[in-house]
Amino acid sequence: MINEFRFSVNGREVAVSCSPTKTLLDVLREDLQLTGSKECCGKGECGSCTVDINGESVCSCLVLVCQVSNETIKTVEGVKVSGNMDVIQQAFIDEGATQCGYCTPGFIVSAHSYLNKVNHVPSMEEIQIALGGNLCRCTGYSKIIKAVETAAKRKMLVERL
Repeated sequence: MINEFRFSVNGREVAVSCSPTKTLLDVLREDLQLTGSKECCGKGECGSCTVDINGESVCSCLVLVCQVSNETIKTVEGVKVSGNMDVIQQAFIDEGATQCGYCTPGFIVSAHSYLNKVNHVPSMEEIQIALGGNLCRCTGYSKIIKAVETAAKRKMLVERL
């Protein structure tokens, strides 16, 4: 059975006709050509497919398209601001927080969602909790945590101006 589902992705209203049991990840990658979110484990254990749904980080491989009707979704492609990199994207570059890049979109979206909710520079423990569920097999986590901390500091500076 094919149904039409409408939702917002990266600030753009979309309509997709597909089976209600198709995953959001598959819709993003196959129907909308938003390939930043990666499929890795397919079980919600690695975080490579993380997207933001209404301000919350969610593994898109665990969400059916029928669950996102009328919702607001942001993928890694939508993190940028006015065509420029977001503070978290720049911090990942500046801190060398990426190696192979496979996990990077999930970390970026999770960190972006988290930093949009806090109005302070989080502790290492707070950052670790916020990034829980995202796995990196290359760089380890120290540079990723440092990038989130750097982004939080930069965000606080901008907000004070």
